[in-house]
Amino acid sequence: MKIIHCSDLHLDSKMKSNLDSKKAKERRNEILITYQNMVKYAVENNVKIIIIAGDMFDKKNITQKARNIVIDTIKFNPEIDFIYLKGNHDEAGFLEQIEEIPSNLKLFTNQEWVTYKYGNITISGIEFGGKSEYEIYNTLFLEKDNINIVTMHGQESLYDQKDKSETINLQKLKNKNIDYLALGHIHKFKAEKLDSRGIYCYSGCLEGRGFDECGEKGFVLLDINEEEKTLNYQFIPFASRHLYEIVVDVSGCFTSIDTEKKIDEKLTKIEKTALIKIVLKGKVELESERDITYLEKKYNSMYYFAKIYDETSLNIDYMSFKHDVSLKGEFIRLVIEQNLPEEETKKIITTGIKALSGEEVI
Repeated sequence: MKIIHCSDLHLDSKMKSNLDSKKAKERRNEILITYQNMVKYAVENNVKIIIIAGDMFDKKNITQKARNIVIDTIKFNPEIDFIYLKGNHDEAGFLEQIEEIPSNLKLFTNQEWVTYKYGNITISGIEFGGKSEYEIYNTLFLEKDNINIVTMHGQESLYDQKDKSETINLQKLKNKNIDYLALGHIHKFKAEKLDSRGIYCYSGCLEGRGFDECGEKGFVLLDINEEEKTLNYQFIPFASRHLYEIVVDVSGCFTSIDTEKKIDEKLTKIEKTALIKIVLKGKVELESERDITYLEKKYNSMYYFAKIYDETSLNIDYMSFKHDVSLKGEFIRLVIEQNLPEEETKKIITTGIKALSGEEVI
C-alpha cells in the first residue's frame, strides 16, 4: 500500500510579506494548484491514503474558492482516504461550513486517540488542546504485529517542557510499537530514528512561502509491503517554485558592476522562476559604491522575486581620519567620540558616508 504524508500546506496564506498584491495572489493560487497536483500524483501512482498532519489552512477565515477546491478534490477521489489531523493554524470552522463531510475524509479529535485500520496497517492520531500530556502518552496502545503509523502536529522534544502545548515528547513515544510517526509543524523535511523499531518524520511544507522556508519542499511517499511487513519512505520534491538565500562575499568590490559580477557567479544554477534573497557580506572600502535599489531592480527583472540585504562592513582605519579636515573626516570623528558599540558605530558611519556621497539611504 502507498501512502502520502504531507503537512503544513497553509492554503490561502496572504503571501504579502515580500510580494506585491498581484504576485501574492499568484502564489496563493500556485499553492492551491500544487495541492491539486499532489492529489493527481496520488491517483496516478495508486496511492490509497493521504495523511495531512496539520495546518492545511493558514487562518480561520478562508476563501470559498480554497474551501471548495479542498472539498471537491476529496469528494471526486473516493478511492483515496484523506486522513486530516488539525494543527495550530487550523480551525473547526472549515468543517462546520460543509453540509456533508465526505465519507473518505477521516478526522481526529483532541479527546482521545482515534485509529483507522486498513488490513494490518493502523493509522492513529490525536490533536492537542483536550487531554493532558499524561493522558496523551499513556493511552496510546498499539499491537506489535501491526504496521503502526501515528500522526501528530507539534514541535519535537526529547524532554518535558514547561509549556507543553503542541510539544511532542519523543521520549514518551518510544517503545510504543510505532513504525512511522507522521509529524507536522516543522516546515523542513526531517526523518530520524525514533527507537529500535520506528522512525519519526516531518514531511515539511508543500511550498515555501518566505525566506525562512528555503530548500526543497514536498511530501513523503510511504510504500508498505503488508505481507513482508516492511515500510519504505521517500521524500518527493514537489514545489512549483523554489526559494533561495544566497550569501555573496563582495569584499574588494568597488562599484555596483563589481558587485553584480560577484552575485552573478553565485546565481548560475538558480532557475529564473525562483524567489531569491541575496545577502551581501564582507569588508568594503569607504569610497566604494553599491546601489541596492538598482541591483534589486535588475534582479527582479531576471527572477520571479529578488530582495537584497547589504550586510557589509566598512574596511576603515578610524585613526586615519584623526586630522582629516574634510566633511567626512569631521563626521567620522564626531561619531567615534560618542563611544557607541562597535557595530552601531560602523552602521552610523556607513549610512552617513552614503548620504554624504549622494547615495540613496534606505
